[in-house]
Order: sequence, then C-alpha cells, then structure tokens
Amino acid sequence: MSVVLTSATNRIRRLGGWVTGNIITLGLAARFFVALLAASGTCLRRPGLVVREMYFIGVMSLVIILVSGLFVGLVLGLQMYDTLQRFGSGDIVGTVVALALVRELGPVLSALLISSRAGSAVTAEIGLMKTTEQLSALEMMAIHPVARVVAPRFWAGVLSVPLLTSIFNVVGIFGGYLVAVLLLGVDSGTFWSQMQAAVDFRVDVVNGVIKSLFFGVAIIFISVFQGYHATPTAVGVSRATTQTVVVSALVVLGMDFVLTAFMFRGI
Repeated sequence: MSVVLTSATNRIRRLGGWVTGNIITLGLAARFFVALLAASGTCLRRPGLVVREMYFIGVMSLVIILVSGLFVGLVLGLQMYDTLQRFGSGDIVGTVVALALVRELGPVLSALLISSRAGSAVTAEIGLMKTTEQLSALEMMAIHPVARVVAPRFWAGVLSVPLLTSIFNVVGIFGGYLVAVLLLGVDSGTFWSQMQAAVDFRVDVVNGVIKSLFFGVAIIFISVFQGYHATPTAVGVSRATTQTVVVSALVVLGMDFVLTAFMFRGI
C-alpha cells in the first residue's frame, strides 16, 4: 500500500511541477515580450539592422517558398479538378484553388516552412551567441542585447512572413493554372473569371494577410525567446531549436483554428 501511495504522490508531484514550470515559462515569455517591445524603438531607428535580418529570414527562404508553393498549387489543381469533375463543376477549379490557398494553405504552410527554415536558424544563432558569451559582451559594452540582437530579428520576421505568404499564394495559383489549363484543358478565361468573381479582396485576401501577420509574430517571437533563454550548452541550443519548430507548429495550427472561427464564421 505504501508503495502505491508513494507512486501516486510522485506522479502528482511531477504533474504539479510540469504545470508550475509552464506557468513560469508563460510569465517569463510575457515579460520578455514587453521588454522586446520596449527595446524596439532603438532598433527601428536603425532600419539597416532590420533590412539585413529580412535578407536572412525572407530572401534566404524564397527558394523553399517558391518550390513548395508551386507544387502545392499543382497538387491542388489535380485533386480539386478530379473531385469537381464528378459533379460537372470542373470549370471552377481556379476558384477552389485560390480560396484554399488564400484562406488556409498559404498562411499555414508558409508559417510552418518559415519556422522550420528561418525560425530554427534564428534560435540556433541567438543560442550560440549566448553560449559563446557574445550577449554578455554586449552588456559589458552597455549595449542592450535585446535591442541589438533580438528586436531586429523579430521585426524582420514580422515583416517577412506576410510577404512570403503572398508569394506562396501567387505561385500556388500559378501552379493550379498550369495544371488546369495546360494539362487538363480548362479554358483560361473561365479559370480566371471564375476566380475573380468568387474571391473577395476584403474577406479572403485581407483576412489571409492578417492570419500570416499573426503567425509571423508568433513564430518569430518563439524563435527569439527560445534562443535567448536557451541553456548555454550544445545540448541546450539543440533542445531550444527543436522546441522552436515543435511549439511554432502547434501554435500556428491552434491560432489558425481560432482566427478562422472569428473571420469566416458568418460567411
């Protein structure tokens, strides 16, 4: 009986420790976010820092965005045409591809790809700077590491994600056009006219951009937070990089459901 009670007590203790640890992490993240916003003024007065990080986060992610967007559009065109053709509605394949990309697949897939490519790199970079005591050296020189290192990467990511998402959507629609018009024989004029008639700029396009903006804030903040608070060891940086990808994916998917429920509930 005592062994059973001890085992149950240990489980309750571990559960309590897990809950307490997560609450502490959330509080630490909230304080870090406030400090990041407070330090952003110094960063924004030096736009060269943000532009340089936009090159690293945005331009260096273009290849995976372009290739992924093209193949997603190709696959969507094939799958949607096959399904719609059974109901005699193959001509609206452009509408379905555009709505799927602009509303859902574009923002979500772009955010997941950016978190895997750029978010993990940002976490590893800041974590290595902490491990090699570069952040401490900045503090010794009276330079705030959050303003000099974290804030430029954060704002560069926030600006880059909506731009990359827009590129993903355009390339994906072009991929759907290639399959529908050139391969499956859908009339080009019908493809574009049906799409223009069905896709609403305010409801579909603007809401998709708002989604990507929220996703950008989330994944880049998770990246810089994990890197800045990583344990200054090789194992700690590796664990922080893994947590960045996993947590970002879960947060993006959860936020997508919440934002979709608010944006498209009345449609």
